[in-house]
Amino acid sequence: MIDPGDTAFILTASALVMFMTPGLALFYGGLVRQKNVLSTVMHSFIALGVISLVWFAAGYALGFGPDKAGLIGGGDYYGLSGVSFSEPSSFAPTIPHGAYMVFQLMFAIITPALISGAFAERIKFGGYVAFIALWSLLVYSPIAHWVWGGGWLGDRGVLDFAGGTVVHINAGIAALAFAIYLGKRRGWPRELAPPHNVPMTVLGAAILWFGWFGFNAGSALAAGGGALPFVTTHLATAAAVVGWALIEKMKNGKVTTVGVATGAVAGLVAVTPAAGFVLPWAAIVIGFLAGVICYLAINLKYRFGYDDSLDVVGVHFVGGIIGAMATGFFAQAEFDFLDGSGGAIAGAWGQVLDQAIGVGATIGFSLVVSLILLVVVDKTIGLRVTESDELTGLDLSQHSESAYSSGDAAASVGGASH
Repeated sequence: MIDPGDTAFILTASALVMFMTPGLALFYGGLVRQKNVLSTVMHSFIALGVISLVWFAAGYALGFGPDKAGLIGGGDYYGLSGVSFSEPSSFAPTIPHGAYMVFQLMFAIITPALISGAFAERIKFGGYVAFIALWSLLVYSPIAHWVWGGGWLGDRGVLDFAGGTVVHINAGIAALAFAIYLGKRRGWPRELAPPHNVPMTVLGAAILWFGWFGFNAGSALAAGGGALPFVTTHLATAAAVVGWALIEKMKNGKVTTVGVATGAVAGLVAVTPAAGFVLPWAAIVIGFLAGVICYLAINLKYRFGYDDSLDVVGVHFVGGIIGAMATGFFAQAEFDFLDGSGGAIAGAWGQVLDQAIGVGATIGFSLVVSLILLVVVDKTIGLRVTESDELTGLDLSQHSESAYSSGDAAASVGGASH
């Protein structure tokens, strides 16, 4: 039966997750050069429009329609046909099906927006829009079905409470493919400049932290189950902030505001798959590890030569893997969300293998299909802006706008900090 309290809870959580996408826009926007801030913000904001319509037309049907061979959803929900706004679904028995659908929509929106940080400052707007529409249908929806919609990974027992695999590993490996395919920004890594607006980035990180309570606690799908993932989310993020600050102090002698904000996001990413499956002390361990390891991982781009502008790979891809594998180790069977025997800490080492299979399958599928989509969009619409447009800045060349009334010329010199 429909429970009014649970329905109010999930609608509130949906609004919080929606608010994360503008938060991401601010987080990313503050990190780029002044001449590219609007284009970077637009990458997140336009996803709210484009992916919502894609989800209505076919995305939800492919992700959560009746299972077909464990791989994809059937056609029952195209155009939201058959999605009741007064009756529940099998996914959440105490809320209207439409409420569950819109909660999942907000996840679908932010996932391709996360990718945009990898190619900031050098992509055509039209090519980006075409890519995220296709990627959402052909990559995000199938993987969401595999894990949450009745597909083969969920049937195998792969645990992903709120999107460590479906959202972060998926977006992270696509970001790596994008960064490699698109190539480096002009002058990278020789020409580096600090972020143009650090307070904007910190505000974005704060909004993400706030909204993530809807992301993780909302994934309980009932008000009575939200307390544990709320607490584990907060503690893991706090531990990641401390972990990042400590390793940054050890390595550089100073703790930076951008670093601490990025560390918070790394902790949020890592706890996402585990939030409803682990005890608070385990969440602290997961968050601390994420803060330290993701700090080290962001430097891999300099070693391997790929220009991941805003560290999507180091934070979301690496943080997602940390969280997915840690879930296999720390999961506890006594929680209502967990039907199996828990993870390795409870003696169920097979859960670690299941998590590794989920991670590997997501990486393989997302990488291959993302590369195919990159080639298709590049050969038809085009992806990379011209050198002249890159020098001018994407705000003017792609949108005929300027974020600030003065100082653009000075800000056009140099590269981004990340």
